Amino acid sequence: MTQATLAANTPTAVPKIGFVSLGCPKALTDSELILTQLRAEGYETSKTFAGADLVIVNTCGFIDDAVKESLDTIGEALAENGKVIVTGCLGAKAGEGGGNLVRQMHPSVLAVTGPHATQEVMDAVHLHSPKPHDPFVDLVPAQGVKLTPRHYAYLKVSEGCNHRCSFCIIPSMRGDLVSRPIGDVLGEAQRLFESGVKELLVISQDTSAYGVDVKYRTGFWDGRPVKTHMTDLCEKLSEIAALHGAWVRLHYVYPYPHVDHILPLMASGGVLPYLDVPFQHSHPDVLKRMKRPANGEKNLERLQRWREACPEIVIRSTFIAGFPGETEAEFEHLLGFIREAEIDRAGCFAYSAVSGATANDLPGMLPMAVREARRARFMEVAEAVSSAKLARRVGATMQVLIDSASALGRKGGVGRSYADAPEIDGVVKLLPPEKASKTLKVGEFTRARIVGTQGHDLIAQPI
Repeated sequence: MTQATLAANTPTAVPKIGFVSLGCPKALTDSELILTQLRAEGYETSKTFAGADLVIVNTCGFIDDAVKESLDTIGEALAENGKVIVTGCLGAKAGEGGGNLVRQMHPSVLAVTGPHATQEVMDAVHLHSPKPHDPFVDLVPAQGVKLTPRHYAYLKVSEGCNHRCSFCIIPSMRGDLVSRPIGDVLGEAQRLFESGVKELLVISQDTSAYGVDVKYRTGFWDGRPVKTHMTDLCEKLSEIAALHGAWVRLHYVYPYPHVDHILPLMASGGVLPYLDVPFQHSHPDVLKRMKRPANGEKNLERLQRWREACPEIVIRSTFIAGFPGETEAEFEHLLGFIREAEIDRAGCFAYSAVSGATANDLPGMLPMAVREARRARFMEVAEAVSSAKLARRVGATMQVLIDSASALGRKGGVGRSYADAPEIDGVVKLLPPEKASKTLKVGEFTRARIVGTQGHDLIAQPI
């Protein structure tokens, strides 16, 4: 056999791609799409930079701290590997003079793309590390490659946003709202449930607006017509989830009137009675300066109606303290809203100027010390409200999805109730089972009696 023949028959090394994903769940789903395509084309992936043929960094560019983290990660990847492709929101961010910020800070990167740019990323990968072979379907699981634990997953239903909030630059990076075809969304949901997912977290920039861009056109799922609309989507997701004994959780839900129609589905258990509603503030003048959608809505009355329709509903929200021009009276209005609205889970950011946001030009920019002080005051009130609501659960029995439990839970474990979204809310700390025959397995449900609270968390006894 000749040397040429030997060389031709020797398997070539499979290209290895280093990968790091930063930012929010929307960016995480972009990462999953890229990783799925890499896997489909036969690439190996790695969480480390050293030894990889090149590195992909999926960035975040929303606030200054995220920009710094992304730029630092790119620099680290360049130092350790030298061949870096940048994607994500920071890739769409302009620098001084209108040029690309990433290119200005790290001119040696191989390529830069914006968010939801799987094909552009793959084109850059092919250019700098040619794919090893044609894709084979059996290399990729039906649900794609996921970065979340096996028992929960994010389902992105749309990309972009039609709002122009003055503090936000997401539309300039991710574009206007583009809803995914409802048949594609439901098909992905079914594959995820069939793969063992027990909790599906529905995400987008504005879940309530799903279908607005296509005028709620009719699509098809399982041979039947389905409207591209939030309520129709939730109904179908609840039907599929019920077949697998799984949860559906809604995130980024703006308080539009049609959200009221989801409440009966929550009350019946088809969708978790949990809404992630980004209120941001309560005072009408601040909301007007923020250019928030539905800023004239009476949110206290809406919350009351929601609780009447579904008493078990849990509301999570985020707020901004110290927005430009915010007076002490406007801030006190916000504190009063938190107390009266009894927001179950609240997060708060001190206003941070984001390059490119129109809020930067508003008069009345407050000193950072004032903004931080107001954030601290907000969280003190919010935590008191949350703690009081948690205390009411002591003595109740709840269903808990187990996230961790070593040795089959003989020493206890950690899980979440319907009131707890992963990584952003509290957890349920499970005590060792009283019965020797009782086991706790990750990704399965258990019933537990709440016996106490600890900060943002519940303490429970498996039963």
